[in-house]
Amino acid sequence: MTATALAGRARRYDSARVRADFPIFERQVNGRPLTYLDSAASAQRPRAVIAAVDHYETHLHANVHRGVHALSQEATAAYEGARERVRRFLNARSTKEIIFTRGTTEAINLVANAFARPRLGSGDEIVLTRLEHHANIVPWQMAAAATGATLRVAPIDERGELRFDEFSALLTPRTRLVATAHVSNALGTVLPVARIVAAAHARGIPVLLDGAQAVPHGGADVQALGCDFYAFSGHKIYGPTGIGVLYGREALLREMPPWQGGGDMILSVSFEGTTYNDLPWKFEAGTPNISGAIGLAAAIEYLDSIGPAAVRAHEQQLLATATAALQQLPGLRVIGTAAEKAAVLSFTIDGIHPHDLGTILDHEGVAIRTGHHCAMPVMDFFGLAATARASFGCYNDLTDIDRLVAALHKAHEVFG
Repeated sequence: MTATALAGRARRYDSARVRADFPIFERQVNGRPLTYLDSAASAQRPRAVIAAVDHYETHLHANVHRGVHALSQEATAAYEGARERVRRFLNARSTKEIIFTRGTTEAINLVANAFARPRLGSGDEIVLTRLEHHANIVPWQMAAAATGATLRVAPIDERGELRFDEFSALLTPRTRLVATAHVSNALGTVLPVARIVAAAHARGIPVLLDGAQAVPHGGADVQALGCDFYAFSGHKIYGPTGIGVLYGREALLREMPPWQGGGDMILSVSFEGTTYNDLPWKFEAGTPNISGAIGLAAAIEYLDSIGPAAVRAHEQQLLATATAALQQLPGLRVIGTAAEKAAVLSFTIDGIHPHDLGTILDHEGVAIRTGHHCAMPVMDFFGLAATARASFGCYNDLTDIDRLVAALHKAHEVFG
């Protein structure tokens, strides 16, 4: 039975209307309709985001916070309005807790440098999980190397789930921070972040959550999660590249020194000393990505217009259908079978290297991601150099799964 034939089982969702909002799907790849299954790497942009960025660039562009003329005032209002939109999206208490960054990577580096380094010393520990993206490993390695601290890594099982008891055992009086993914980018595993935060906070340990893969699939409520820091990227949630967000509890942000120095993060400067700006601008040195912030706000508005719960239900149906369909293919092994997953499906096929698989699928107009997905410790755990990864977004439908399966059959024909 094809995926399209299973449409009656899917929850009512107007994927055709949603897909029509994304102009990228008007093009073809190698003479075939584009089947885009790489949203975990970077999601496509709807017209609403493109229009919001274009409107800023053509009608509002000026530097923010500095000018008294009309354009500067309007640009500032749009930029700070975007901050308020992000605050509501995350349910943060105040816009003082919303810092614009270049993305999740910069947000984590900000915490590693401005929060962790001043507090770390020899023998102190940072706890991570085996599921982390490199962006939530390398900054902590650098901080540990500079301070004499060490990293402790919580293990996972063969399903790609965190071994929670072993994670809890790693929390000691020497633990200064827990940093973990909300959702694994390589496997799609949804981590038990509420339990993680509760276990850490019971011992007075702050928690950073990497939410890059979580926010596109239903958002995040930072007050409900109780985390101390939360980071995500605009381009994962149908917004522009080069823009991201760090949420931080106001009390912690006030104690942290600036990470970068320059314009707009100051109140006064002399050669004798500098007085830093108030939150959140203390952490936003230099001219920001104004159009990126405006585009991010438009992306959040777009996602809300569809309904995050409806998007999540639609993606879960796609994930279940695709998993069942792919498991029928000879030699195919799904990597990561956690009970709770986001719409990410990693797999290998006996006798076909993932890179070769990606090339063949591209000839069929099917875009997937192949490689280690910036999660080499995950690959090492499963004894793999790489996987193929199909990831779904709000614009995908059951026809995309049919095309994926057909392209995988084509790969079997090529490799015999």
